[in-house]
Amino acid sequence: MSIRTGVLGASGYGGSELLRLLATHPSFDLVAASGSTKAGERVTSLNPALLPYYRELKLCDSNPSNFKGLDLVFLALPHGLSLELAPVLLESFGVSHVVDLSADFRLKDKDLYKKWYGFDHNQEKWLKTALYGLPEINREDLKGAQLVAVAGCYVTAAALCLAPLVQANLIDKVGVIVNGASGVSGAGRKVDSRYLFASLDENYFSYGVSNHRHTPEMEQVTGAQILFTPHLLPINRGILTTCYARPSKDMTITPDILSNTLRDYYKDDEFVDIVESPPEVKSTLGSNYCQIFATYDERTNYVMAFSVLDNLIKGAAGQAIQCANLVFGFKETLGLSALGIYP
Repeated sequence: MSIRTGVLGASGYGGSELLRLLATHPSFDLVAASGSTKAGERVTSLNPALLPYYRELKLCDSNPSNFKGLDLVFLALPHGLSLELAPVLLESFGVSHVVDLSADFRLKDKDLYKKWYGFDHNQEKWLKTALYGLPEINREDLKGAQLVAVAGCYVTAAALCLAPLVQANLIDKVGVIVNGASGVSGAGRKVDSRYLFASLDENYFSYGVSNHRHTPEMEQVTGAQILFTPHLLPINRGILTTCYARPSKDMTITPDILSNTLRDYYKDDEFVDIVESPPEVKSTLGSNYCQIFATYDERTNYVMAFSVLDNLIKGAAGQAIQCANLVFGFKETLGLSALGIYP
């Protein structure tokens, strides 16, 4: 079964990663890829590593007509651009399914968009229709979905740690702390003085303190009140998340109880593993894989949960393909790997 597929935003890091993964996918056949500011250029001029599969492929512009009638379109665009484009593709250009990597359809409360993203959400119909894309949490919802809103990278890392513990009533839902650290590719392909080599190398800093826009999404997925602080790591890719929570009142907590709860929750998941010690970012590099470790500190009465993943794969392109596999009724692991690259 060949699924005619397009990628809007293929010139960015997430879009480029989509092209790499689609190159070896047995069912998704890439027929169009756009990069508005790079239209007419060969894909390989931006990512030479794609040369073996896309020697002649040129980027088109983002006019929806270039994607007319396709079975599947991935949107790998900056936040705010999918808001108008996704409905147009679905309603006016005969696209059957859209998988959106931006946040434009993730939040179910449209009023949150003005506060956290700075725009008024004017697509209430599609906001209600869109299905959230975090397969380990809601895979059963995704089959046949017209519009999928793929979970954010930081949100994926935090939610995979916290959601099972909240659902099992092991942790207090109030005052959860999430500290995340991401490689610079999470900021996208753009020019910013903070991302220059001399600024980033041998440096480490926080940003978005108290107001990072992934916060309401984390709270929506986990059902917890969260204080989230992201940090920038001087590496290309990868996320490490450290989560702190108080145990629920009158609950007996041990490291084994936490680990066993997580193992039971993810026992059928091929892309999540519960490990015996705090994981390292390089453990998941280049894979659609997440490693989680949880423990309990009796002295301070805190539950601690750690996760690592590749922000461009499990945090973006790989997760988008995992969702698309489910949309079309394929095995969700199709075209994806839990094997990483080391060192």
